[in-house]
Amino acid sequence: MRQKLLAWYDAHGRDLAWRVRPGDLAAGLRADPYRVWLSEVMLQQTTVPHATPYFLKFTARWPKVSDLAAEADGEVMAAWAGLGYYARARNLLACARAVAKDHGGIFPDTEEGLRSLPGLGPYTAAAVAAIAFDRPTNVVDGNVERVMSRLYAVEAPMPGSKPQLKALAAGLVTDHRPGDWAQALMDLGATVCKPRSPTCDICPLASDCRARALGTPETYPRKTPKAARPHRYGVAYVLTWGVEVGLVRRPPRGLLGGMLALPTTDWRDQPHSLAEAEALAPVAGSWRSMGEVEHVFTHFSLTLTVLKTECQAGDLIWASRRDLDGLPSVFLKAAKVALNALI
Repeated sequence: MRQKLLAWYDAHGRDLAWRVRPGDLAAGLRADPYRVWLSEVMLQQTTVPHATPYFLKFTARWPKVSDLAAEADGEVMAAWAGLGYYARARNLLACARAVAKDHGGIFPDTEEGLRSLPGLGPYTAAAVAAIAFDRPTNVVDGNVERVMSRLYAVEAPMPGSKPQLKALAAGLVTDHRPGDWAQALMDLGATVCKPRSPTCDICPLASDCRARALGTPETYPRKTPKAARPHRYGVAYVLTWGVEVGLVRRPPRGLLGGMLALPTTDWRDQPHSLAEAEALAPVAGSWRSMGEVEHVFTHFSLTLTVLKTECQAGDLIWASRRDLDGLPSVFLKAAKVALNALI
């Protein structure tokens, strides 16, 4: 299986902005740990097509980990806007600064050393160790879990089967090309062994796959029925003064922590009445309802009622309406509703 998959990867592996191809490795080129780490952080809960422009923007602006470490928090958070899961951006800065300060700008070259860095969990440490340093680590993401579940027809449902799937993947790791092996498994899951409609006819492991032999590969991994996603409600306030919009800085911890945002109420289980929304507004004013926006986070969905007024008051950060692209997408949606898409 290893020989077949590595041969397939050599011929069909994806060309990614952060990747060193097998031919380059044979010529003595090595992957840059900074680029590998940055890509892995960006790819958490994010697709390759969505993450790639951000990766290119970050590496052009901050080509070394020491450059990123020296940047102001607000600049990095603004550059991250649109990638979501903003705790990743805070962890990114914490890790970059630890590498620059405590390790002379050089990433540790072992899984254990990488785990000692702030914000680097087991998966990211294993991925960087394997891909950047060719260490024989067990790199298991959602793609690899899906490949293992089908290859071995694992009947236990997710997420309870995760330890079993990780153990099965570990049994295939060796000292031979561990970085390529990790990327080959991930590429197989991303491009062939897809969640829906897997293309088994071109899979290099088709003859080894128990789920295919059973005739139902798309039904793996088995899943526990999901609980209904909670829904919350809130109010977003758009204060304008000429071409400027009033913003706030969210608290450093919690959802969208540290990001510039529109002022809002708390997000709760019941909608706010108009009178209640006006009473909770950041300033007294003639507030006008502009409609609603919908947004889905990982653990809940949200309806935001958007209110607007023209008023230069309150303890706000004023920014041009044409410079709001750095806002988290939920607030950018609300701002566009209120400003009639003039941004």
